[in-house]
Parts: sequence; C-alpha cells; structure tokens
Amino acid sequence: MTTQEILRAAKGAKSHAAALNTEDKNRALLLMADALEQKTQEILEANAQDILKYGDTMTMVMQDRLRLTAERICGMAEGMREVAKLPDPVGEILERVSRPNGMVIEKTAVPMGVVAIIYESRPNVTSDAAALAFKSGNACILRSGKEAWQSASAIVGALRAGLLAGGFDPDCVLLIEDTTRQSAKELMEAVGYIDLLIPRGGPGLINACVSNAKVPVIQTGTGICHIYVDESADLEQALNIIENAKTSRPSVCNAAEVCLVHQKIAEEFLPRLKERLAQVELRCAPKAHAIIGGPPAGEQDFDTEFLDYIMAVKVVADTEEAIAHIAAHSTGHSEAILTQSEEHARAFEQQVDSAAVYVNVSTRFTDGGEFGLGCEMGISTQKLHARGPMGLRELTTYKYIIRGSGQIR
Repeated sequence: MTTQEILRAAKGAKSHAAALNTEDKNRALLLMADALEQKTQEILEANAQDILKYGDTMTMVMQDRLRLTAERICGMAEGMREVAKLPDPVGEILERVSRPNGMVIEKTAVPMGVVAIIYESRPNVTSDAAALAFKSGNACILRSGKEAWQSASAIVGALRAGLLAGGFDPDCVLLIEDTTRQSAKELMEAVGYIDLLIPRGGPGLINACVSNAKVPVIQTGTGICHIYVDESADLEQALNIIENAKTSRPSVCNAAEVCLVHQKIAEEFLPRLKERLAQVELRCAPKAHAIIGGPPAGEQDFDTEFLDYIMAVKVVADTEEAIAHIAAHSTGHSEAILTQSEEHARAFEQQVDSAAVYVNVSTRFTDGGEFGLGCEMGISTQKLHARGPMGLRELTTYKYIIRGSGQIR
C-alpha cells in the first residue's frame, strides 16, 4: 500500500480499536504474542537479510540493536503479554465534578486515535509500540528505518495474523512500506489522519519531526545522560553503577555518556574508573586528562550522544558546578548523583531539570518495563502531555462527559 492508503486504512480502523473492551484487547494481545513466537523462524530470516544488507555500514554496537535472536523474540512476545496484564486506562474517570444545577461532569480518559511512530534500526520497537497503542485503544502506523524494514515487516505480519485469528481488524497495526524521506514527510504532514506522531531515534530524526511536523509530536529519546560522583560517594558502589550505566548496553538512550567527578576525590577515583572501564574510551577535559591521560575531550564531546564505548569525563569543583554543567549540556533525559550526602542529593533532585533524576542508581533504569509500564513507546524529554517513559496512560487523552436531566443555560 502507498503511504496515503495506509493513512486512510488507519483512520478507518481507529473506531474499531477505540470500541474494544478491555477483555477483547487483552485477548488480541495474547494472540499477537503467540503469533510472534510461532513465526520466530520467519522473523529471524528477515532479520538476517537486514544484517546482511546493512551490517557492514554499522558499528558493532548498532548491529547489536538491529540483531534479533529467538530469545529476544520470546522477550518481545512476553512484553506483549505483560501489557495485557496492565490496567486499561481507557474509560478511567480522571475527575468528577457535580455542579449546583445537578450536572455531573466527568473528565474521562480516551484513546488518541491514530498514533504514528517513526523509528530507526530497533526491530523490538515494532511489537512494543503496537502493543501499547492497541491496549490504549489506538490504531498505529509504524515507520521503520530501512535498515530494519525486513525485520519490522515480518513482525507486523505476525501481529496482523494474530489480530485476524481473533476476528479483529488487522489495520489496527500498519507498517509503512516506503522507507524514503518522502514517507516520513507524509506522516509529518498527515493532518486529519494522525493524532500523535512519536519519533524514536537519533537527534536528526527527532529534530526533523519537531521542526517540520504539522501534526502533534512528542519529542523523545536523545540521551546525553550524566552521572556525577560527589565527594561523599561510596567509590566502589559508584564504579559498579557507572560500569552498568555505560557498558551494559551502550547503544540505548539511557546509557551514561558523561561522568562528572568532584575534585576532592578525582585523584583517587579516576584511575580506578579508567581501570574498571578498560573497554571504554574516556575523553577527558583538562583536569581529568592531567590525572589519567587518554584522548583529550573535544569541543563537542560533552554534547554528543555516543551510543558506543565512549564517555566524556570532567572534574568539577562541587555539586553546584555539576548541576550547572548538566543544565548547559543535558538533553533532559536522565541524570544521576552518586553521594552519601542528603543535602547534595536534595539539591540535585530539585535543581536538575530532566525527566528522570537518580540518587545512587544507574541511569539504565529509565525504561518502561523497569518503571512498571510493561514496555514503552519512547522516553519523552519534553514537558507537555508526557514526560519520561511513555506507557499506556501517555497514549490517551481525555474528554469531558456531561450528564444531566434537562438543564439549560
């Protein structure tokens, strides 16, 4: 189908999705999860085609984002089953007001309608996004990057087969077939068809959507995440947290990209950090470089989401300087302070203006599953409508339902 045909199909399916009750939505999700597992071999074969075609153009870290295994597909299916277990936000009465004239006004959660997601080379986003959109009563349009399109197509084929098996409209889950910039442009301009556009990817994609879209957009994803090691930090604990935040999966947006270290512990801590992160290239500002050497930090290194085994390191005078540095360079995603000082922790919590602020915890927990949302549509780094991991509730809006007995004004 052309992009315009897909837009029309999604608009036609949104009433079907919105009318489903919780029991039917959960049954459909379980059928889609089963279909994913049943079609594991087909999905793996499609994924192998993507890797064969595009793997040589990627770093090993980015290849890992693209690669699927039977275990990862099983995890995707299990994620859909977890979404089926979550409370359904649709129909929830958010506020109720009884007026003196007898009118009852209920602010009620309702689906967005058609949610479009533009994402890059992460095939697992396909099933996560479809599950959350469907459970929240929305039709969804998925637009994968060309590097993951074969994988996404096989996954969507399985999901649609699951919907058909249960007697549901398969057009509740649609995949754009055109992976050129033209289809992205059509989605951005699809006024009257798309109720919410969510870009998941690098700064280029997100900025293009925010700058050019005529439909509502939620800004997501870019994560220049900071960890500040305070003078009172438990240094062994700090090393464990930083190692996890940087190396457990460096290709994701909640991986730490910058480490700030209090000057009073820098001489002791930085050599230990260098030893612990032996596989990570530490790009150091002058004071840190004087202690551990290595590549000096360039002009852009504190404003770069590396998504690789690279970390920018800087020595700061105190908590105030750390907070000021974060304010100047953060993308508003996730920041952490490692400290035993309640005073410094409180200052950090209050003054750091990011979606997730951690005290003595790895930034890698900024994730829908870890926050109890089942999975996520993305991490919103803006403040209006949604902020942080976006789950079911963030894919609803609300309307006012007013009941009366003949009142006139």
